Amino acid sequence: MNLGSEDRFYIEHKEQIDAIAEHYRAIIELLGEDVTREGLQRTPYRAAKALVEVTQGYKQNPEKLVEQAMFDYAGKSVVVVKDIEFYSLCEHHILPFFGKVSVGYVPNGKIVGLSKIARVVDAFAKRLQVQERLTSELCELLTEALGAKGVIVVCEAGHLCMKMRGVEKQASTTVTMEYSGVFENEALRAEFMKMLDS
Repeated sequence: MNLGSEDRFYIEHKEQIDAIAEHYRAIIELLGEDVTREGLQRTPYRAAKALVEVTQGYKQNPEKLVEQAMFDYAGKSVVVVKDIEFYSLCEHHILPFFGKVSVGYVPNGKIVGLSKIARVVDAFAKRLQVQERLTSELCELLTEALGAKGVIVVCEAGHLCMKMRGVEKQASTTVTMEYSGVFENEALRAEFMKMLDS
């Protein structure tokens, strides 16, 4: 029998999904809903499966992702990967925040496969997070794993915990930046920001 990717995902995470679904069932009932009505009968399971999917970062080792695709490189110019989209969950309200991350680094004899940077972003984003920590974790890991002369990370995101509840500011975005090494130099940071605008 050929299993689809959704079936495989459920089998691999069955115990965790089933346990979380029971909690969702109780929460829905506490909200005053009838969990047995047609539209809600499968909701606890679907919500549990979705939660497990969007927190897969806990099962990934970002350092190993980088180590899998390191290559020798003699160049000295800035490498930039920009506008990497991400989706995460705010650890304070478990509501989504999402946006884009741009990464720049100055190699020190090694470069990493470009797709690995995007995978590292996902590994950190697919956890209960705050944007500030997401930005710093990316910068710290890439600085150490690449042995780069410097790393810079800029993250821009919209937070549903600010848009759909609380202050309800629909147009607000948050921008965070972390940098290390040669990016302590203001001129190099300015060059990176200019590259993001091009």
